Amino acid sequence: MESEKDERLWKIARKRAEFKKSLYGYIVVNIFLWGIWWFTQGKDSGYRGYPWPIWVMLGWGLGIAFQYFKAYNGDKEDLTNQEYERLKREKEN
Repeated sequence: MESEKDERLWKIARKRAEFKKSLYGYIVVNIFLWGIWWFTQGKDSGYRGYPWPIWVMLGWGLGIAFQYFKAYNGDKEDLTNQEYERLKREKEN
């Protein structure tokens, strides 16, 4: 039983570490893309052009959001175990 809990904790820790690495990559790459956009648009004219990095942010951000929910809000197996425990407690009372 104890090793099963340890394995579950390692799985959660791995998901959270992967999420953090993905988030750092997301931030660095998006700063770089926004920098490219900022410096390649006509600075002197005052016109910045279409902010194309927003599409990268939105698309990749959606994936990051799903990864966050999976890492910090559990997965189906955890939710199933929680529901089972709740039903078991109700039956005992």
